[in-house]
Amino acid sequence: MASVSSQPQFRYTQPPSKVLHLRNLPWECTEEELIELGKPFGKVVNTKCNVGANKNQAFIEFADLNQAIAMISYYASSSEPAQVRGKTVYLQYSNRQEIVNNKTTADVAGNVLLVTIEGSDARLVSIDVLHLVFSAFGFVHKITTFEKTAGFQALVQFSNAETASSAKNALDGRCIPSYLLPEHMGPCTLRITYSAHTDLSVKFQSHRSRDYTNPYLPVAPSAIDGSGQLSVGVDGKKLEPESNVLLASIENMQYAVTLDVLHMVFSAFGPVQKIAMFDKNGGVQALIQYPDVQTAVVAKEALEGHCIYDGGFCKLHISYSRHTDLSIKVNNDRSRDYTIPNTPMMNPQPSILGQQPASAVGAAPQQYGGVQYAQTPTQPTMHHPPPAGWGPVPPAQSMPMQGHNPPPYMQQGTVPFQMGPGMMHGAGHPGLPHPPHMPPYQSQ
Repeated sequence: MASVSSQPQFRYTQPPSKVLHLRNLPWECTEEELIELGKPFGKVVNTKCNVGANKNQAFIEFADLNQAIAMISYYASSSEPAQVRGKTVYLQYSNRQEIVNNKTTADVAGNVLLVTIEGSDARLVSIDVLHLVFSAFGFVHKITTFEKTAGFQALVQFSNAETASSAKNALDGRCIPSYLLPEHMGPCTLRITYSAHTDLSVKFQSHRSRDYTNPYLPVAPSAIDGSGQLSVGVDGKKLEPESNVLLASIENMQYAVTLDVLHMVFSAFGPVQKIAMFDKNGGVQALIQYPDVQTAVVAKEALEGHCIYDGGFCKLHISYSRHTDLSIKVNNDRSRDYTIPNTPMMNPQPSILGQQPASAVGAAPQQYGGVQYAQTPTQPTMHHPPPAGWGPVPPAQSMPMQGHNPPPYMQQGTVPFQMGPGMMHGAGHPGLPHPPHMPPYQSQ
């Protein structure tokens, strides 16, 4: 098939060169495609892709001049034109004898590295973890972290280019050691190139930037709490002010999580006063109120990163809320005030099993941390998990739950479910069963 085009496939005005100029290439032609095109004629030692206003031109450089001449001569006499992805490519000798400008800033060695951290939890990597990793190769002068379209990134400044090169060669493509990261975090991979910077400007010490050469640098106002105390933790991240109200975000929700499920999980650490569930950013979140900050702190530390169901389903991420007292106007399947006894329920979600005969009643109320939940005669016996160690839980007298479906909201008088395999499965934590509708908390 002959090439039919008003544009000549070759230009003979240029003297022969090892470098060929290619035009009319398909969009975003790759280096591999250019090497494959020149491979039958010799060794392609260098390329420059996607040049020109339309990004449809390129240069290829052969190891020997005769190889470039062979490619031009072949397509000049062939009835089949050079093609890439079925598109005719026009060839000519370049007016340059070698490709010298193919290197970018990222290829030129310098004393500052640009580090891109890949992974779902990349933004949780603290500046102190990065300092530990890179200081293994020499003194780290400064680190700054930031978020760009490429992801979570950091600039790491060393004393000289040799030290930076050693760190780059050793760490590029490697994962941050898991023992340096919090237990719940996934793998974080380092992608490292050279930066054009030579001296980073760090004006404040904070959880986002650090100058290790100047310990007297002022601390950023954003890293100081209202009492004037430095609120940057040992991990380099800004400390959250503690609160008696927790904000729980639930990810990977393969199963529905009801208000009663949350109450059962969080009441393992103390009396839950109020819960409010809501949808935000395409996911489910909940506010859980305890009577004091200490109980909330214990619950947060124990539950952060754990999954409600086996298989990594319904993973909890917990932070402190700015709220101190939730306003619950109505009790329903999305909000509940456990401090008001016998409050009527509004629009409860019916049980999928319908009305069932009540289970055995009459066991003594379970003791938790010196506070008892009063037994309500009209409701089944509650079995609370012990506060420490996630110890074994006595089986509830109830109809077993079928399969792995999560428990629905239970109306009063229905038979309570028993949770399927692995409720609240975490490191060293056995499963917790799902309770029936919990009687309101009554202060002693």
